[in-house]
Amino acid sequence: MADFEALVDELERSYKEVQERSSDPALYSDQREAAEVGRRLKELGAANEIAQEWRSVRGDLEDARGDGDLRELVPELEQRLTELEDALKLQLVETDPADSKDVIVEIRQGVGGDEAALWAEDVFRMLTKYAERLRYKWETISASPNEGGGVKEVVFAIKGDGAYSVFKWEGGTHRVQRVPATESQGRIHTSTATAAVMPEAEEVEVQIDPGDLKIDVYRSSGPGGQSVNTTDSAVRITHLPTGIVVAMQDERSQLQNRDKAMRVLRARLYEAKRARQEAEMTAARRAQVGTGERAEKIRTYNYAEGRVTDHRIKLTQHRLDQILEGDLGGFTEALTAEDRRRALETVA
Repeated sequence: MADFEALVDELERSYKEVQERSSDPALYSDQREAAEVGRRLKELGAANEIAQEWRSVRGDLEDARGDGDLRELVPELEQRLTELEDALKLQLVETDPADSKDVIVEIRQGVGGDEAALWAEDVFRMLTKYAERLRYKWETISASPNEGGGVKEVVFAIKGDGAYSVFKWEGGTHRVQRVPATESQGRIHTSTATAAVMPEAEEVEVQIDPGDLKIDVYRSSGPGGQSVNTTDSAVRITHLPTGIVVAMQDERSQLQNRDKAMRVLRARLYEAKRARQEAEMTAARRAQVGTGERAEKIRTYNYAEGRVTDHRIKLTQHRLDQILEGDLGGFTEALTAEDRRRALETVA
């Protein structure tokens, strides 16, 4: 009990410090720091409310133990105190600062030729259906169709509170086992599509020096290489320090293509910075559930058996059709719960 009281004392001190910091007018000259202080105040505020109820219940429990007329309330108060302690520990688990952000998702065909391109399109459809179920808005940023059907690559954005906290679990390799429509012998093929999920970064979060950019413009081309535009509207941006290249040609305006390319570049640079920070943290919780790296096989979709298996948490569900229609909530909840469980172990 004494150890937990020390935890509550420390929380209250931290909350008071952040409150004082948030009331400092000088804070708002730095947008990034102001946003971080606001996020921290919200997090600690929720924890502080639980802490105050814990103090109140603990006081009632001590009174009940010392009063014969109230002794029958002791078991109920003890149970409530335990519930509050568990809730407070959960609140104090440090969340990913990016969880509340919008996301940019890049899906690419993996191994399997035309079948992989068809599967990449299916994964794109599954994720956008999931976004719609959650009432998130989404928009296609760019798409490269495959001549044999499907897509070579598609980049899209999902907007909504907590979008990254949901879709970060979709980053990695999605493997499918099914009989392709072109397979005359009825043999099952294995194909893959990769998904990269990145928090969408604000301009204030990723400062890009214009001198670090090499910008090329050229004419857009369609399938087979034919020109689909008579002006140099396509844009290719190379970030020289990192070598990251983003090309955009879907819009007819060079300015629109440049704006879209910069959105994707900021997201990639932000994610690269986060990846470096996580690599330096030996206890990075995301790495314990799954790194989310593109090379990592996260899930297998088996058409013959109608099953989907998430390899990170060894969870199998036999409802392939619903999952392909965007019913991914069961996997998201299980992955989030496992992540929180491991985090609580760290707190404990």
